Amino acid sequence: MTTAFAFKTVPHILFEPGASARLAQTAAPALKGARRILFVTDAGVRSAGLCDGALAGLAEAGLDVLVHDQIIPDPPEQTVFDAVQAGREFGAQAVIGFGGGSPMDTAKVVAVLLSGEQALREMYGVQQVRASRAPLILLPTTAGTGSEVTNVAVLTTGATSKRGIAADALYADMAILDPDLTLGLPRHPTAYTGIDAMVHAIEAFTNRRAKNPVSDALALAALKKLHGSILRACADGSDREARGDMLLGAMLAGQAFSNSPCAGVHAMAYPLGGMFHVPHGLSNAVVLPPVLRFNAPAAERLYAEIAAHLGLHASSDGRIAEMDRIAAEVGIERRLTELGISHNHIPAMAADVAANDRLLPNNPRDMDYASIVAMFEEIL
Repeated sequence: MTTAFAFKTVPHILFEPGASARLAQTAAPALKGARRILFVTDAGVRSAGLCDGALAGLAEAGLDVLVHDQIIPDPPEQTVFDAVQAGREFGAQAVIGFGGGSPMDTAKVVAVLLSGEQALREMYGVQQVRASRAPLILLPTTAGTGSEVTNVAVLTTGATSKRGIAADALYADMAILDPDLTLGLPRHPTAYTGIDAMVHAIEAFTNRRAKNPVSDALALAALKKLHGSILRACADGSDREARGDMLLGAMLAGQAFSNSPCAGVHAMAYPLGGMFHVPHGLSNAVVLPPVLRFNAPAAERLYAEIAAHLGLHASSDGRIAEMDRIAAEVGIERRLTELGISHNHIPAMAADVAANDRLLPNNPRDMDYASIVAMFEEIL
């Protein structure tokens, strides 16, 4: 008998090439009459001209827009506070998050904090958000985080640690997926974000606490899309079909892990980003093989099912070998030392991972400090 479960996601999803240029029309129902919009992005996305069509359409529709493009990777809390202050001074009535995971995660939290009903420090953890939220629309420009359809936002707290907020209030009113926004993304960012999405799907499928038939189906569908398109998208940034499949795969993986959350791989990846500013997808790619090997005694059947679904040897070894092949073909780093991380850093990194009580309980096999140290040492 199937265990009882609930499944939630963004209520309105639009996938359409060129949709961002018609943002004012497509997002009108989700804006709920708002006329003053805080547009949250980063300087790189803006300077690349990716926002131009959307901003022109919003202006033509007579909406007042404040572009806040100061979001940085692994956004610290102060970045969020700065965006909230800008939004309040502007009198923002709705928020649009436009970019990769960092701008979208920031936009989610800003949309809640604008009300001033709850402090950020009270929101960390699972279902701790009690404040109301301004209308929120998200548009991804990378195919990786799936943040446009998740109820999760990850921020850097203090000097290096990363903490997550997982709450239904962070589900956007609408997600708009425009594959044209991802055309021309360079090879390595395409690989990093694509592998991140694949890890989302793998961890959702093997979550020992929350996996369910809907998240399982989405995770497998996501992996099929991503596995079939990631090398094509890396080889040819203008391959519109591959870019569309990558974007859909990342979204499907996001829906899966939003309901069956991530686990040990992401916990191991967080200190690489927080302490050494390694791109999140690359962090996942580096730590994935040792975590899969560690989990295999508890999750071999599930790893084998994933591998068979993709036409690989039906085993955890088949899955690991294929991820190694993809990483090697796109030429990304594979070892901690290549990222400037030495054995001296491992104790602090392992302590950070061991303290992650949001993700580790989801892992197929219990991870303690000693096992975390051993996994980091395996990839030095």
